[in-house]
Amino acid sequence: MKLVNVLLFSVVSMSSVSAFAGEASVTYGKFNDFTDVRASNETRGGYHKRIEKQFTKHFQKLAEQLPEGYKLGVTVNDIDLAGDVRFGGANEIRVVKPIYFPKIKFSYALTDANGKVVDKGEAELKDMGFMDKIRRGREEEFMHEKRLITEWFENELLPIVNAH
Repeated sequence: MKLVNVLLFSVVSMSSVSAFAGEASVTYGKFNDFTDVRASNETRGGYHKRIEKQFTKHFQKLAEQLPEGYKLGVTVNDIDLAGDVRFGGANEIRVVKPIYFPKIKFSYALTDANGKVVDKGEAELKDMGFMDKIRRGREEEFMHEKRLITEWFENELLPIVNAH
């Protein structure tokens, strides 16, 4: 009986799999030319790799909401992280204040399952009121920048996909 229940659960689970399974590929310009990706107490290269990993993962997670076969290609051209790195005693720390708001510039192209370009363009995102927004869930690294990307994706890209 247990085997039957397990098999039945597996079949039901498989049949309810969403038709959403888009993909994202993300490339980056030169981090040394970006406005502010300065590490506080970490090596520059290690911090840049961490930023790259976090942003790529975020774009990929968002792309999972796209229909199967859709591909989002992103080239990040500039990042200005929320806050500013300052000396705090013997250490450097990132001080986050409203005047140091996050900004991101990237180009993108979205193709459908047939390889046809659905949308492409340049995005220049900034959020001057980032500190006044209600935080959703737990605080995570680069949360202000990820919110910018998520809002762009939900407000700009998804409506185009849904209309297509």
